[in-house]
Amino acid sequence: MIFTTNNHPSLRFPKRETLRAIQSVFKNESQQSFRLSVVFVGSRAIRRINCRFLGHDYVTDVIAFPLGGQDEPGAQAELYVNLDRAKSQAREYGVTFAEETRRLLIHGTLHLVGYSDASPGQKARMTRQEDFYLSRLSKSKK
Repeated sequence: MIFTTNNHPSLRFPKRETLRAIQSVFKNESQQSFRLSVVFVGSRAIRRINCRFLGHDYVTDVIAFPLGGQDEPGAQAELYVNLDRAKSQAREYGVTFAEETRRLLIHGTLHLVGYSDASPGQKARMTRQEDFYLSRLSKSKK
């Protein structure tokens, strides 16, 4: 079950697209028992969350909090997506706001199912998975 909340003052991302991106990862990674809350926020809010809970005093694009074991039935998690950063990164990378937001949703979900980007090799593997899921989503829309 996936819950979405938009706490951003002006930017929005469709719930349907949010669900498609996350469910694509869960289905392919055989993780269908998560209870996930997705919260769309801005840079100020994500910086506060990052500082308070992770001890990092800076703005980031996405934060994933597993709230239980990944292998437990009904595992719970929270995903915070910074729509301000999605907008600026979309311009920087030459993609649409929607594509960059989907990438952040996929990236956070991959963390929840056990992927890491701590080393260069892990980061490359994770980026390949993000590209794979983005490609699947764009093909399924056609």
